Amino acid sequence: MSTDIAPGIERADTGRHPQSYAGWSWWYLLFLIQFIAVLWPPFYNRAEPSLIGIPFFYWYQLAWVILGAILTAIVHVATQD
Repeated sequence: MSTDIAPGIERADTGRHPQSYAGWSWWYLLFLIQFIAVLWPPFYNRAEPSLIGIPFFYWYQLAWVILGAILTAIVHVATQD
């Protein structure tokens, strides 16, 4: 289905479909988990328990970087059209 833009010129068919609004999904609540987990630093502002000599404060944040990436991937796959 091509439409003439100008005489002799046609719109290219890219195979894409117009973006539709996916709306809200319960999967987006997974983003709240990672947000709340690092929202209040006094909760994890301590040195013990250490992991391989790394204080809790640092490995807790690093763990949430990795978990956040996993949760984001899950939400992306689950809400993909």
